[in-house]
Amino acid sequence: MLCSILHNRGVYPEESFVKKYGLPLLLSQNEGVKTFIANLNAQLSEWLEAGKLQRIVLVIMSKATNEVLEKWNFSIETDKEVVEKEVSREKSIFDVLAYTDMDVAVPFTWTECEQKLIANPQMVKLHSFDTKIHKVETLVSYKNDEWDEQ
Repeated sequence: MLCSILHNRGVYPEESFVKKYGLPLLLSQNEGVKTFIANLNAQLSEWLEAGKLQRIVLVIMSKATNEVLEKWNFSIETDKEVVEKEVSREKSIFDVLAYTDMDVAVPFTWTECEQKLIANPQMVKLHSFDTKIHKVETLVSYKNDEWDEQ
């Protein structure tokens, strides 16, 4: 997310971001930025896992005057009960499912599969956005562990 904001707001020049297939991947190639983000992620992860982080604010300022141009606020609420139980994270893997029109040719390196379902999911609808070309709506489904405990 941070690299996306830095890219979209022009904080660093276009050429400082990785491009593949002619598209910006929004990963900085700037060693200083990469080191900063790695250190930031390490510290934020520690605070998140301990349940001690309430908010992150990204401030974009004028390089010439230090005037604040934008502030991105990310509020965080932690379920203290879960943190206190010190729930261990299950080892995970991932897959990506792409739902396309029926007439799309599937590359040889891809395989068709069944949909992946979650029994009794907890669902959270995230903010949607419209680019005038595409409308994107996001829904996150979580395994609801409370059902397992009953």
